[in-house]
Amino acid sequence: MQYPRMLRVQQKFDAPWIDDLPREVDRHLGALDLGQQITPGDTVAITAGSRGITHIAKIIKAAADHFKKLGAIPFVVPAMGSHGGGTAEGQRQIIESYGITEEFMEAEIRSSMETVFVQETPQGIPVHFDRNAFEADHVLVCGRVKPHTSFVGVIESGLCKMMLIGLGKHTGAKLYHQAIQDYSWPEIVTVLADTVLKECKIIAGLAIVESAYNKVGLIEAVRPNDFLEREKALLIISKKWMPRLPFQKVEILIVDELGKNISGTGMDTNVIGRKFNDHAATQHDDVSVKRIFVRGLTNETHGNACGLGMAEVTNLRTIDAVDRKTTAINALTGSHPSAASLPMAFQTDREAIDALFLTIGLIEPENSQVIHISNTLQIGEILVSEFYLPEIESRNDLEILEDPRDMNFDDDGNLIPVAGAALAKPDHAVL
Repeated sequence: MQYPRMLRVQQKFDAPWIDDLPREVDRHLGALDLGQQITPGDTVAITAGSRGITHIAKIIKAAADHFKKLGAIPFVVPAMGSHGGGTAEGQRQIIESYGITEEFMEAEIRSSMETVFVQETPQGIPVHFDRNAFEADHVLVCGRVKPHTSFVGVIESGLCKMMLIGLGKHTGAKLYHQAIQDYSWPEIVTVLADTVLKECKIIAGLAIVESAYNKVGLIEAVRPNDFLEREKALLIISKKWMPRLPFQKVEILIVDELGKNISGTGMDTNVIGRKFNDHAATQHDDVSVKRIFVRGLTNETHGNACGLGMAEVTNLRTIDAVDRKTTAINALTGSHPSAASLPMAFQTDREAIDALFLTIGLIEPENSQVIHISNTLQIGEILVSEFYLPEIESRNDLEILEDPRDMNFDDDGNLIPVAGAALAKPDHAVL
């Protein structure tokens, strides 16, 4: 089969970033004058989620150091619903893989799946909250604000979701996702956030907004009473800054890696155009991708392959890396059983790509629209097929880094990943 030739392209995004993260964290928390609420010796629970936020260990340590200056005793609480296989040890391992260790934090990590029943909402939804956080004197909610992969509203993923689904642990996350079957996300988040803010000693929020190129572009400390309104404004900024594929129509999207550290759905549905339907673009999506090939899982996902089923094909080594129990727990907790589904799998990448070219229509493979990315967080530098060359040459937000060349396979018939393809070494390790 004759494949399309691929060009290496750099996308130019509006991507501000913060050079000194610890200083920025300390400055914003200091502006809230939290020492007025803290008595020396008070404990402060600081949340750490399962997403791969850039330099998250530095950010959380800076927050812990700030509270130490106020005489408080900070500790870290994993806040990630059912991730990590729904176990305390699994959740500790996830944050430790991000560098959030007791040694680096110089603070204790208290990981437990035990929750406290807070109260019931008027809709009859039980509110649960991590016991370690509930028993602390104060709670700092630290999390990234961004478009959610399935929820739609003026508030999507951020501080409120961290308070509810993250700190609700497995029990709370399961209940809230079940409630979404009967109530809208905006309705649920408003009433649940109000309950948690009133009853669970939230002292502040530390909101993170990432820009393109996987950079932290904004950090803001938020007072509890301002959570809802500030999240609305920060979500607008996040949508403006988030990276996207450079073209609206794609026939085959090749993704080197998928994982929970990349996105709640393994691949960000806002990027691949499957937010409203797992298997096809809708009129509400910004991009239309016909077929997806996922080549591997990230190490940080620990076998959780939620979202792999959005791809039409994968390879056998990816299937072998799936922890089916962990994946099932996460998918069922999110009331999204199909998130644990698996695509067709082939022995080699070449076989997988050959299969996809048979399903895209009458177009000849060498003239097809193909994009190859590392993952949905890192799409600043990508490979695109020669079909897009005329459009690339007409745009100032795209720069060609390498002339078109053949798709790069190793001796076993597997693609060299985007990052490794620039080296073009036949012995380069592949995913």
